[in-house]
Amino acid sequence: MTDKIKKVVLAYSGGLDTSVILKWLIETYKCEVVTFSADLGQPDPMAYVEQNALRTGAKKAYVEDLKEEFVRDYVFPMFRANTIYEGEYLLGTSIARPLIAKRQMEIAKIEGADAVSHGATGKGNDQVRFELTYFSMDPQIKIVAPWREWDLTSRTALMEFAKKHGIRVPTTPSKPYSMDGNLLHISYEGGILEDPWAAPPDDIFQLTVSPQQAPDAPEIVEITFTQGNPTAVNGKELSPAKMLAELNRLGGKHGIGRVDLVENRFVGMKSRGVYETPGGTILRKAHMAMESITLDREVHHLRDSLIPKFASLIYNGFWFSPERRLLQNMIDDTQRNVSGVVRVKLYKGSVTVTGRKSEHSLYSEAHATFEGDAVYRQKDAEGFIRLNALRLRIQKLMNR
Repeated sequence: MTDKIKKVVLAYSGGLDTSVILKWLIETYKCEVVTFSADLGQPDPMAYVEQNALRTGAKKAYVEDLKEEFVRDYVFPMFRANTIYEGEYLLGTSIARPLIAKRQMEIAKIEGADAVSHGATGKGNDQVRFELTYFSMDPQIKIVAPWREWDLTSRTALMEFAKKHGIRVPTTPSKPYSMDGNLLHISYEGGILEDPWAAPPDDIFQLTVSPQQAPDAPEIVEITFTQGNPTAVNGKELSPAKMLAELNRLGGKHGIGRVDLVENRFVGMKSRGVYETPGGTILRKAHMAMESITLDREVHHLRDSLIPKFASLIYNGFWFSPERRLLQNMIDDTQRNVSGVVRVKLYKGSVTVTGRKSEHSLYSEAHATFEGDAVYRQKDAEGFIRLNALRLRIQKLMNR
């Protein structure tokens, strides 16, 4: 196949894997390589990504700021469903891949490229996420996945390749774990983290302070929601990207959002990952509180029953699938009245809801009070209980 590819668009982060891949593609396929780097708010500076790509041999390098689109069209729709994978993972890496792959395919069309490439390994989920998006946009696209082809079987081998070819990369033998960051989170995998018994070293964390080192005084924050989306913090309206950045700042300051988990990958193996998601942790907790007073009970429970499926679709790379779109429409319909203000307390790694209010609130103090009331007849509960107990009583009678 090496003689059939003329131009490749590579999803290029500037890290170890994609830096080596850029050079490897040129040497192996004798083709032009155009790189695409998405600025999604990752902590690594993007200033030198274009320069490094061109220095390594790229014919052209795209670097685009997609932060607002990322949060508005991917993160917020996901959080309108309170999405969480296997009870802990807020899908920070998973939700970024469809946007990167979509824009990569758009650039491939602009450039007249006949192939695309990525740096995902043959063991992980990202290869699926990238390639499902590629095929959803062009069923005939050629895909080069170096990790499934080359003989560079470890990150140590990649570092040696980079050194041999004079490629500047951020990974060093002393910190060989893999990192992925954006405005929603940073993930850490591999290397010293592959032993699930070994605690992650505290110096790997970049977004959050240790809860033990967080301020001794709690901080009160008010978050305004409009139809399920956060729109203001402490009364100040913010764009989606600035909103998440501000929640990250607040959460990071108080040591919120650290997670250490072993998850089930789509390809079948278990994987240990360490994550920091400070703003997302605050957002999910506050959004759930907003829904608690604005959603009808049965609508709420039905929507919640869909969360595992919705999370799996995102985790497994099916963002652009018809079933994800169907679920999204249903979820978004539940959010029409999810508007109001939630008050939370941030303190040493915890987020505690201390208040919620909404013009669309379904909470009735007159009905819920433990004091005397004139709107609820307690005697009605007797018939309600007897009707619900009827099948249980019949079963017991028949057993006798």
